[in-house]
Amino acid sequence: MSYLNNVVGYRKDLLTNRSVVKKDNYVLLDPDGLVKNVIPGFENCDVTVLASPKIGASFVDYLVTIHADGKNERGFGEEGIETLLYLIEGSLEVKAGEQSYSLTQGGFVYCPPGTKLYFQNKSGKVTKVFLYKRRYDRLEGYEPYVVTGNANEMEWIKYEGMEDVLIKDFLPKELAFDCNFHILSFKPGASHGYIETHLPEHGAYFLSGQGMYNLDNDWVPVQKGDYIFMSAYSLQACYAVGRDEEFSYVYSKDCNRDVRI
Repeated sequence: MSYLNNVVGYRKDLLTNRSVVKKDNYVLLDPDGLVKNVIPGFENCDVTVLASPKIGASFVDYLVTIHADGKNERGFGEEGIETLLYLIEGSLEVKAGEQSYSLTQGGFVYCPPGTKLYFQNKSGKVTKVFLYKRRYDRLEGYEPYVVTGNANEMEWIKYEGMEDVLIKDFLPKELAFDCNFHILSFKPGASHGYIETHLPEHGAYFLSGQGMYNLDNDWVPVQKGDYIFMSAYSLQACYAVGRDEEFSYVYSKDCNRDVRI
């Protein structure tokens, strides 16, 4: 069954959108403009490609809505590619190679290259996931492995010593892993301590709240459901706005490797 034929129709208002696309620099995607893609292996799923090499990313991020009995039995991932699934909402049955896991909101599974990721939505309700894939940068003498957990069961850590900015790391801080995934959370009024400029790229999906983000010294409003790609050395920082809800996002970061020349 295809979900690409849902009728949208004309709108009463003028066509507007908050998205900003500056290839090889940064991208802000407003969810209102996201479209669905047909990708082999994804059944009863709405799949949106958020970031890819076509905008300058070394990875691919996806937003996937998995309808009742939606699944991927073909396997997500390929030779030399590492993957991660993070469950934004709902519940999902997941296999990493031969191991099976039942994920609830906040659950995640990381698969090293050579281990395919399979899933099926048996809940009867809509489930939403954030997917990532990237070519693994192999380091002699080290081998990554499957990692699973739930962010809701992890302890918050102070981000660079700040009481009102907190972080959770998904993966072990070991040289076997060439990337990591985090949830960063800002209490209302909190911000980065400085405008960051660094080598790692980020792909960030916003889970809650509202904020103002500095992207290469352009201040742009962002909120729950938005997505940002930040290239290497793109200036970046944000502060949370609003009174009640914390501003948080899940994001990827390449790490633990020297620069190749």
